[in-house]
Amino acid sequence: MSSRAAPTRMNLLRARRQLDRVLRGAVLLRKRREALVAELFHTARPAIDARAAVDRQARKGYAALLDALAVHGRSGLRPLGWPPRELTVELEESAVWGVPSARIAQTPPVRRTPEARGLAPGAAGPAAEIAAEEFESLLEMLLAAAPRELLLQRLAEALARTSRQVNTIEQRLAPGLRADIAGITSVLAEREREERLCLRWLLERRSR
Repeated sequence: MSSRAAPTRMNLLRARRQLDRVLRGAVLLRKRREALVAELFHTARPAIDARAAVDRQARKGYAALLDALAVHGRSGLRPLGWPPRELTVELEESAVWGVPSARIAQTPPVRRTPEARGLAPGAAGPAAEIAAEEFESLLEMLLAAAPRELLLQRLAEALARTSRQVNTIEQRLAPGLRADIAGITSVLAEREREERLCLRWLLERRSR
């Protein structure tokens, strides 16, 4: 409804219905925003803990890698990582408060024995094996944390979008509709006063 709409009773009723729908929508959006905030805080704490654990494991992994580089050197360590392997992760769709996300349904085994890496006994040495184990542990932690990080990002985006919608309703749509209603009501009231005056004048003239 625009303030330039014709000041008729039909437009007045239409504006009131629109305002009622907008206000009911704002109530629902505020409830959704509250639920998203609660879910965001519920998800954020484990995500922060997981990030800290990943950071600690990464430090351990790179420290072990430096030890392995000191023993084997870059040229000696590179062949120990050959051949590379691909990990296939099976994902499933999920949703929290209507926010689409995903979770890992099945994770392939990440940790491997030296035999599974295709290394001859004693070919790598303890420093390289420790580095490999630390980075495999890091990969496991990253895979476990990825769905939570995705959900956290999606919840933050949904919360920001819902907040913008609430602000648009409360700061633009509802005030605009109230202004339309007030303007139309004022014009209709003025017309009614004019009609009453005109009717009174006609009755007085007729009575004379």
